Amino acid sequence: MITVICPVYNEEAYIKHVLDFCVSAAPTNKEVFFIDGNSSDKTKAIIQEYSIKYPFIKLLHNSQQYVPFALNIAIKQASGDIIIRLDAHTEYANDYFEKIIQTFQKTKADIVGGPMRIAKGSNIQNAIGYATSTMFGVGNSSFHFENFEGFTDSVYLGAWKKNIFETTGLFDENMMRNQDDEFHYRAKSFGFKIYQSPEIKLYYYPRNSFKKLFKQYFQYGLYKPVVLKKVSSAISLRHFIPALFVLYLASVPFLLAFKWYWLLLPLLLYVIINFYFSCRAKQNIPQTFRIFYSYLILHLSYGIGFIKGFIKKPV
Repeated sequence: MITVICPVYNEEAYIKHVLDFCVSAAPTNKEVFFIDGNSSDKTKAIIQEYSIKYPFIKLLHNSQQYVPFALNIAIKQASGDIIIRLDAHTEYANDYFEKIIQTFQKTKADIVGGPMRIAKGSNIQNAIGYATSTMFGVGNSSFHFENFEGFTDSVYLGAWKKNIFETTGLFDENMMRNQDDEFHYRAKSFGFKIYQSPEIKLYYYPRNSFKKLFKQYFQYGLYKPVVLKKVSSAISLRHFIPALFVLYLASVPFLLAFKWYWLLLPLLLYVIINFYFSCRAKQNIPQTFRIFYSYLILHLSYGIGFIKGFIKKPV
């Protein structure tokens, strides 16, 4: 038996698609928890309608609204040997659950997941999706690379053997962002194995505006120092590079004031590298510049958030 958990908040535009997937996807022996964080639209009504027709679908209430509270509420009530997390803004292959079960059996891992494939959307979404699936955009974070297979540090969304929570504890409810990274790093520090399989197929819809992208990656950066302080074994150089870049940019006015023009070479180099990786997408000129801008926002927002989170723990 599997337990499927999906935190939701104002998802009336997406929720039917996820519900239909849960109804049709094998195996039949499953329970599905949707944990609502005080939605003000029709999300709860739609889930309740399905739960009447399909008793294995259950609606839970998350008064705290944030994701880690929702995950913990559902995990405490889970009856399945395997717990699989879903996201309402993601599409899943018909055999998604089956491939997860097969990967557990084949690898003997404790946590498994598939790479974050990017669903086709608007021009901005496609640009953001491309930027977040390259090494220049996100470093060597393996779950962004759809061809990577093997043991890794973290996976997108994830599926967990229920018994590992007896050792790791639940999700950190102080982590409004990066709670999955923190949990997976913590699980790995206890010796549990995490495996990514490209046979587990899911398709994520990126943010649909640059403003939303900035907010998203600012929050990722903001909570990353908290993760690294809790699990020092997770520290990697890639976590610090955006922050160093932001600090360098902040020094540019002083470099100009003292006429140290040669120290502007790193900035020129960044522009050239950004333009190179943007052109590699082989898109038209407007889309190439959207990708260029996506890279810039990824690096600046994460770096600014990281610096703020490093100076003062977010609350």
